[in-house]
Amino acid sequence: MLSLLVNGQSYSVDAPDDMPLLWVLRDIIGLTGTKFGCGMAQCGACTVHLDGQSVRSCVMPASGAVGKKITTIEGIGATEIGKRVQQAWLGIEVAQCGYCQTGQIMSATALLAQKPTPSDADIDIAMSGNLCRCGTYVRIRAAIKQAATGQATLPQTIA
Repeated sequence: MLSLLVNGQSYSVDAPDDMPLLWVLRDIIGLTGTKFGCGMAQCGACTVHLDGQSVRSCVMPASGAVGKKITTIEGIGATEIGKRVQQAWLGIEVAQCGYCQTGQIMSATALLAQKPTPSDADIDIAMSGNLCRCGTYVRIRAAIKQAATGQATLPQTIA
């Protein structure tokens, strides 16, 4: 049995020590917001936070997360920075297909927690390895900058 703290809630899971954290989160705990992309830590779709740091859960053994605070996309909105990032994502309408966006949001939130006013170079470094097949990189950068200013707003609907 592994004891995991996910989004502030304790879980005891019956999983092999080497089972990827991604599958524990999705298949055992039932938090399906974290996505499987490549299975090789190359695309970023599976990004979660361990003690505030972005990690690729597809290659992180579940045993490596024991004793650490795990935050998934389901819990990131409970933080001030995560809430601002999610609002900016909606306000700028970043997502097209949306598949990669949970990983993008998790990486952006970790960046802003470390660097509240990131430069373009900081954004490029932090977001490298998060692939978007739809090519929404310009909107992702704009959303990160908007979240950094705290000026994120929800989109206006046209009647």
